[in-house]
Amino acid sequence: MALEAAARPPEETLLLWEREQARLKTRVVVRDTEAWQRDPTFSGLQRVGGLDVSFVNGESSRACASLVVLSYPELEVVYEDSHMVRLKAPYVSGFLAFREVPFLVELVQRLQEKEPDFMPQVLLVDGNGVLHQRGFGVACHLGVLTDLPCIGVAKKLLQVDGLENNSLHKEKALKSHDRSTKPLYVSVGHRISLEVAVRLTHHCCRFRIPEPIRQADIRSREYIRRTLGHPGSQAQRQERSQKEQGPKACPKGSPGSPADQGRPPKDCDRGPSTDPKDPQPGFQEQPKAQQLEGTGHHEDSDLWPPPAWLQSPS
Repeated sequence: MALEAAARPPEETLLLWEREQARLKTRVVVRDTEAWQRDPTFSGLQRVGGLDVSFVNGESSRACASLVVLSYPELEVVYEDSHMVRLKAPYVSGFLAFREVPFLVELVQRLQEKEPDFMPQVLLVDGNGVLHQRGFGVACHLGVLTDLPCIGVAKKLLQVDGLENNSLHKEKALKSHDRSTKPLYVSVGHRISLEVAVRLTHHCCRFRIPEPIRQADIRSREYIRRTLGHPGSQAQRQERSQKEQGPKACPKGSPGSPADQGRPPKDCDRGPSTDPKDPQPGFQEQPKAQQLEGTGHHEDSDLWPPPAWLQSPS
């Protein structure tokens, strides 16, 4: 019987999830495996993927899962795919993957089947990787199941293994600006080192949020508005939704292309996500994360250039 999204699963289910995480964790690779990762300029990297899940306002189970692929280093959107999903598992801290990853993996599989030339060489996802209570967050889960290099980028610090969001922690963080107030937490998901994950995340930022994740979020919210936000009968909305289910390659000139550089897309002034993903304290076997701080401006609407590389103080 499917779990209701608002109900906490029984302890037996949580134990099964823990065992599955432990089993898959043995397959996580926390080193660079691709030639482009070992090149200081990322020569050979051409496609970067971003994934996100946006919820319908006022609902905890109906959402839109989105995958975008951006060219690198131009950061133009060359492919996008979004579709509505019904989340059957509830949100439980430390088990986000069991709620969202099946839909994200499906998006990657659809891309592989329909447009293999647009397959990304690395994925960025809104969430944690090895920075996790059991060292196996959503970025690890997604990376292992797709066998793609994957990076976790979180907006809140998961306080595990003694990490605390205090002044001492902030002093040791990487900063892009002296007035930085809104950090990002980058952790390894799969088949990439932490140093490369942090550096690539820097290079993918036009705004505070890395462009692949930001575009996935923008497009998933727009898809919800197109699918559910217009008047009409339920049958009309369903028909419209079915027509828009297919993935598509994006022509040049779409948001993210050079013509759009220097100004935020139309959707970028919306408020922060209300997704129920707030982490809770726990423990972790191998803490692997670094903090990147933004400029202190609105997380989506203020353009900021990628900063010069700053070394974490000892």
